[in-house]
Amino acid sequence: MNTSQSFVRALTSPTHPNLWRGNDFALVTTPSVPTGYAELDVHLPGAGWPTGVLTEIHVERPGIGELQLVMPAVARLTQADRWQVMIAPPYLPYAPALAAHGVKLSRLMLIRPKTLTEQLWACEQALQSESCGAVMLWLDQTSERIPENALRRLQLTAERRDVLAMLFRASRASSCTQAALRLHVSRQENNTVVRILKRRGGGIPAPVALDLHKTLLRRPGAARRETFEQNPATVAPVFVTH
Repeated sequence: MNTSQSFVRALTSPTHPNLWRGNDFALVTTPSVPTGYAELDVHLPGAGWPTGVLTEIHVERPGIGELQLVMPAVARLTQADRWQVMIAPPYLPYAPALAAHGVKLSRLMLIRPKTLTEQLWACEQALQSESCGAVMLWLDQTSERIPENALRRLQLTAERRDVLAMLFRASRASSCTQAALRLHVSRQENNTVVRILKRRGGGIPAPVALDLHKTLLRRPGAARRETFEQNPATVAPVFVTH
C-alpha cells in the first residue's frame, strides 16, 4: 500500500478525529447546562442547553410549557449563585412555583422594558455581565420588526460568556439565522412536544414528547408547580425593573 492509500484509509476511519459525518454532532467548545430531561439531552450537542450561543425557542402559544422546560437549568444556575434574567415575559412568573422548581429567587431578575429597542438593549447588557448564568428574552411582544444586526450583536456578545442566551418566539415568527439551536414547543394531549429544528452538526431527530408535570412530581419537594403558563391570573413579581 502506497503513502497516498494509507492516508486515505486513515482519514476515512470511523474513529478519525478530523472526520465529520452528517449524522454526527458538531464539536462543542463551550460547556452545556443539562436540561433536566435525559430524553432531550441525548439529542443536543454537549448533552444540554449550549452556552455562548443563541438558542431560539418557538412556542405554539405563550404559556404552553416553555418556562417549565428551562426551569431545571435555571434552578441549577441559581443554586450556583448565578443571576437569571427574564426580559419581557408575556406574564409575571409565579414566584412560589419557581421556588418549588428549586429556583433561588434571590438570583432572579425580571425586567419589563416597554419597547423592542429597550428589550434588545437590556438583553445585550445582561449578556455582558459575568455574574449572569442565563438571559431569557421574549420577543414578538410588539409589532416592530426585529433588526437582524441587533440579533447578530446578541450572538457576538453571548460568544464572550459561558451564559445561556434564550430567545422565545411565536411559531409564526421568522427564524433567527444567528441561533445555533432552534426548537419548537407545542402540546399534544398531556405532553409537551419539543421538535429540534436546528442544531450544530447532525440531522433532525424525531420530536421528543415530555410529560413535564409528571417529571416535576418525581423531584424532591414537589408542591405547587404552576408557573405563569398555567396560572397567569395569580402572579407575584420576583424583581421588576421598568
